[in-house]
Amino acid sequence: MERQELARLHRRVGRADVAAVSEVRGAVRELLRYRWRDEPAQVAELLLSELVTNALVHTDDGAVVAVSVAPQRLRVEVRDFVPDMPVSHVPDADDGTHGRGLVLVESLADSWGISSHPLGKMVWFELDGERP
Repeated sequence: MERQELARLHRRVGRADVAAVSEVRGAVRELLRYRWRDEPAQVAELLLSELVTNALVHTDDGAVVAVSVAPQRLRVEVRDFVPDMPVSHVPDADDGTHGRGLVLVESLADSWGISSHPLGKMVWFELDGERP
Protein backbone atom coordinates (compact mmCIF):
# COMPACT_ATOMS: atom_id res chain seq x y z
CA MET A 1 0.00 0.00 0.00
CA GLU A 2 1.41 3.38 -1.02
CA ARG A 3 1.54 5.97 1.74
CA GLN A 4 -0.26 9.16 0.76
CA GLU A 5 1.53 12.44 1.34
CA LEU A 6 -0.56 14.88 3.34
CA ALA A 7 0.17 18.59 3.60
CA ARG A 8 -1.68 20.89 5.97
CA LEU A 9 -2.23 24.57 6.56
CA HIS A 10 -3.90 26.08 9.62
CA ARG A 11 -4.47 29.83 10.07
CA ARG A 12 -6.44 32.04 12.40
CA VAL A 13 -7.88 35.08 10.63
CA GLY A 14 -8.62 38.04 12.87
CA ARG A 15 -11.84 39.95 13.00
CA ALA A 16 -12.29 42.31 10.03
CA ASP A 17 -8.76 41.47 8.79
CA VAL A 18 -9.64 41.61 5.10
CA ALA A 19 -5.92 41.73 4.21
CA ALA A 20 -5.66 38.22 5.65
CA VAL A 21 -7.69 36.91 2.71
CA SER A 22 -4.79 37.48 0.31
CA GLU A 23 -2.29 36.13 2.88
CA VAL A 24 -4.23 32.87 3.28
CA ARG A 25 -4.72 32.66 -0.48
CA GLY A 26 -0.95 33.04 -1.01
CA ALA A 27 -0.24 30.38 1.61
CA VAL A 28 -2.56 27.95 -0.18
CA ARG A 29 -0.91 28.81 -3.51
CA GLU A 30 2.49 27.89 -2.03
CA LEU A 31 1.09 24.74 -0.44
CA LEU A 32 -0.29 23.56 -3.79
CA ARG A 33 2.54 24.80 -6.04
CA TYR A 34 4.25 21.43 -6.59
CA ARG A 35 1.42 19.21 -5.44
CA TRP A 36 -1.42 20.04 -7.83
CA ARG A 37 -2.04 21.13 -11.40
CA ASP A 38 -2.70 24.82 -12.04
CA GLU A 39 -6.42 24.74 -12.79
CA PRO A 40 -7.64 22.93 -9.65
CA ALA A 41 -5.18 24.97 -7.57
CA GLN A 42 -6.67 28.20 -8.95
CA VAL A 43 -10.19 26.97 -8.19
CA ALA A 44 -9.08 26.15 -4.63
CA GLU A 45 -7.69 29.68 -4.20
CA LEU A 46 -10.88 31.27 -5.51
CA LEU A 47 -13.21 29.20 -3.32
CA LEU A 48 -11.03 29.66 -0.24
CA SER A 49 -11.10 33.43 -0.81
CA GLU A 50 -14.88 33.41 -1.05
CA LEU A 51 -15.35 31.44 2.18
CA VAL A 52 -12.84 33.48 4.19
CA THR A 53 -14.32 36.74 2.91
CA ASN A 54 -17.82 35.55 3.85
CA ALA A 55 -16.65 34.66 7.35
CA LEU A 56 -15.05 38.08 7.83
CA VAL A 57 -17.93 40.07 6.35
CA HIS A 58 -20.71 38.23 8.18
CA THR A 59 -19.16 37.65 11.63
CA ASP A 60 -17.45 39.69 14.33
CA ASP A 61 -15.00 37.13 15.68
CA GLY A 62 -12.77 36.15 12.76
CA ALA A 63 -12.34 32.62 11.49
CA VAL A 64 -10.10 29.57 11.51
CA VAL A 65 -8.95 28.15 8.17
CA ALA A 66 -7.75 24.56 7.81
CA VAL A 67 -6.52 23.07 4.54
CA SER A 68 -5.55 19.43 4.00
CA VAL A 69 -3.96 18.30 0.75
CA ALA A 70 -3.48 14.71 -0.36
CA PRO A 71 -2.32 13.71 -3.87
CA GLN A 72 -5.89 13.23 -5.09
CA ARG A 73 -7.93 15.40 -2.69
CA LEU A 74 -8.00 18.87 -1.16
CA ARG A 75 -10.24 19.85 1.74
CA VAL A 76 -10.73 23.41 2.94
CA GLU A 77 -12.59 24.21 6.14
CA VAL A 78 -13.47 27.73 7.28
CA ARG A 79 -14.86 27.86 10.79
CA ASP A 80 -16.43 30.94 12.31
CA PHE A 81 -17.98 31.59 15.68
CA VAL A 82 -21.51 32.62 14.71
CA PRO A 83 -24.20 29.92 14.75
CA ASP A 84 -26.34 31.53 12.01
CA MET A 85 -26.28 29.38 8.91
CA PRO A 86 -25.47 31.04 5.57
CA VAL A 87 -28.06 31.07 2.84
CA SER A 88 -27.08 30.30 -0.74
CA HIS A 89 -29.01 32.35 -3.28
CA VAL A 90 -28.61 33.48 -6.84
CA PRO A 91 -27.94 37.20 -6.56
CA ASP A 92 -29.79 39.83 -8.56
CA ALA A 93 -27.93 41.81 -11.19
CA ASP A 94 -28.21 44.80 -8.83
CA ASP A 95 -26.20 43.00 -6.11
CA GLY A 96 -22.90 43.90 -7.79
CA THR A 97 -20.29 41.39 -6.66
CA HIS A 98 -22.06 40.44 -3.42
CA GLY A 99 -23.84 37.17 -2.77
CA ARG A 100 -21.93 34.92 -5.14
CA GLY A 101 -19.59 33.10 -2.74
CA LEU A 102 -21.67 30.05 -1.94
CA VAL A 103 -22.99 29.90 -5.50
CA LEU A 104 -19.38 29.60 -6.70
CA VAL A 105 -18.60 26.95 -4.10
CA GLU A 106 -21.71 25.00 -5.05
CA SER A 107 -20.82 25.23 -8.75
CA LEU A 108 -17.08 24.50 -8.64
CA ALA A 109 -16.44 22.21 -5.66
CA ASP A 110 -16.66 18.44 -6.02
CA SER A 111 -18.39 18.37 -2.64
CA TRP A 112 -19.19 20.96 0.02
CA GLY A 113 -21.29 21.49 3.08
CA ILE A 114 -22.00 23.37 6.27
CA SER A 115 -21.65 21.83 9.72
CA SER A 116 -23.04 23.36 12.87
CA HIS A 117 -20.83 23.39 15.96
CA PRO A 118 -21.51 24.46 19.55
CA LEU A 119 -19.53 27.68 19.06
CA GLY A 120 -20.45 28.41 15.45
CA LYS A 121 -20.28 26.67 12.12
CA MET A 122 -17.86 25.29 9.57
CA VAL A 123 -18.24 25.72 5.81
CA TRP A 124 -16.09 23.27 3.86
CA PHE A 125 -15.40 22.14 0.33
CA GLU A 126 -13.41 19.39 -1.33
CA LEU A 127 -11.77 19.23 -4.75
CA ASP A 128 -10.45 16.25 -6.62
CA GLY A 129 -7.04 16.85 -8.11
CA GLU A 130 -3.92 15.21 -9.36
CA ARG A 131 -0.21 15.72 -9.24
CA PRO A 132 1.42 17.85 -11.93
